[in-house]
Amino acid sequence: MKPSPYGPFPYSPIVKRPRLAWPEGARLALWLIPNIEFFSLEEKIPAGSGGSGAKPPDVPGWSVRDYGNRVGLFRLMEVMDRYSVRGTVALNSELCVQHPFIIEECVARKWELMGHNETNTKRLNEVAPEEERRIIRNTFATIERASGTRPRGWLSSGLQETWESLDILAEEGCQYVCDWTNDDQPYAMDLGGGKRLLSVPYSYDINDKPVFENKNRMPADFTEMICRQFDVLYREGEQSGRVMAIALHPYIIGMPYRIGALDRALEYICRHSGVWLATGGEIADHYASQQPD
Repeated sequence: MKPSPYGPFPYSPIVKRPRLAWPEGARLALWLIPNIEFFSLEEKIPAGSGGSGAKPPDVPGWSVRDYGNRVGLFRLMEVMDRYSVRGTVALNSELCVQHPFIIEECVARKWELMGHNETNTKRLNEVAPEEERRIIRNTFATIERASGTRPRGWLSSGLQETWESLDILAEEGCQYVCDWTNDDQPYAMDLGGGKRLLSVPYSYDINDKPVFENKNRMPADFTEMICRQFDVLYREGEQSGRVMAIALHPYIIGMPYRIGALDRALEYICRHSGVWLATGGEIADHYASQQPD
């Protein structure tokens, strides 16, 4: 992507687009994105990842994240299983090495795994260009070795990219990215030279991390936010399909006093007809099938 004042896609007001149809006439594609991440006790957890910046070993900051991988994730899986919702995991590839059991559990559920950097302590816009390429390539390769399937999607740590990120991702076989939170429908990114990616809507607002860590909201607030978001997108989806993303972190939503917030929200959503429970790859595929070559 060349530096420019706008992204590598045309401005497209949603009210001026052709109707987007989802499978079986669904109004809305719902996808859940568990961010499953490993943090090393030897590294500082940066403020951007919710850390205090304390000198390692930051036992309190590290322990709560480890709680998510030891306990919280399995509460999250139980709730998602209850409603037959498959996750699309934003996975930092260090977890593949440190916690292979988690990968086995995700694969057994037919969850999709997408790249999310090697570690959340190092963002793409903080490293040299050659290091960025190595990180992206190694992230995909590590997840493929651990799961047997090469990731098709990507979410950057902190949603931070460089001018080169999209080109590198396309060259590595990535098909869709979720860093750009500027739409309720997928859209195509034309990178030039025959390189193309799809953007699949992600959410920074319906996301447990800013809701609980930055805005200090209560679990009941999170349920209400999700349900209100759903109501509007579901109504609009009668005219043209919408995407609703819910981003989750096991160490946050997986706490005993918070997990019920997600359970109640999914119960509300799933009692509506016309909701397609999808993965990121399925959304990207179906959108692409409706676009002219």
